[in-house]
Amino acid sequence: MDTALRIRPRTTRVRARLVAAFAALASAGASAIAAAATRPEGAGSLPPDPLGGAGLAQLFLGLMLVLALIAVSAWLLRRFNRLHGAVGGGLKVIGGLSMGTRERLVLVQVGDTQLLIGVAPGRVQTLHVLEQPIETGAAETAAGGFAGRLQAVLRERRGA
Repeated sequence: MDTALRIRPRTTRVRARLVAAFAALASAGASAIAAAATRPEGAGSLPPDPLGGAGLAQLFLGLMLVLALIAVSAWLLRRFNRLHGAVGGGLKVIGGLSMGTRERLVLVQVGDTQLLIGVAPGRVQTLHVLEQPIETGAAETAAGGFAGRLQAVLRERRGA
């Protein structure tokens, strides 16, 4: 339980930094728009063509910037919201199974003991302590599953 309490403040700090970065970006954009709106224009000058080369380049660069921000934000959220594999050296998350929209079963190994834990909003409960640990060897994962089959097909194509 102590390790779970140490992980949460770090993700909260990361989220707070992301929100602060987006707020600063929005503030900078709003101030740039306000400055452009209050700029006096000469009586005889025409506004620039929005479909001209410079206008399209600015539009394209702005779109790429927004898409890059979305991609980076999604990557950061996926990276920091994940259950960590090895938290404190002797604690390891072996696997997990989603039981609903917000409920999960998690198999955790603490030293030589494996625990089946139920995780729900506001509640974490030990469901079962396994007397015989489940083997998680590389042979089992290589024999079945998508990754093992893909490696076998790639080996066959290299040999042929």
